[in-house]
Amino acid sequence: MIQIGDKIPDFQLNNQSGLKFRLYDIIGAKNVVLFFYPKDDSPGCSREACAFRDSHEVFQEYDAEVIGISSDTIASHKRFIAKYDLPYTLLSDDNGRIRKLFGIPKTMGIIEGRVTYVIDKKGIVCHLFNSQMNFKKHVKEALSILEL
Repeated sequence: MIQIGDKIPDFQLNNQSGLKFRLYDIIGAKNVVLFFYPKDDSPGCSREACAFRDSHEVFQEYDAEVIGISSDTIASHKRFIAKYDLPYTLLSDDNGRIRKLFGIPKTMGIIEGRVTYVIDKKGIVCHLFNSQMNFKKHVKEALSILEL
């Protein structure tokens, strides 16, 4: 698993509009809060996504770009964003390649992991938080690091 102090690997995935998104296009310009979550529109993931939405302006004040990643399809991401008015990018890792690259563990060997990374403008992981059930704490953890 990618750890604190590691250089984040570059990757490219499709966003909710089907457009290519490359991580290193924003590294250097912004801090990044990258959160991996199990499933669009599930109860826990919806709470987490809405917590990121509700704090979106604060993340912007800290010059941070919020990006969510799951294995859901582009169409699913589009519906999820519309339903909850999410103001940030969701990326489709439909083959699990990026999840494997990051070493995101599964819960009980079956549920996709829920991990949030805070990455500075140099592309270094400053913080990570791994918790399947503390949905809203992912936002609190990320903000606490950006406030420093």
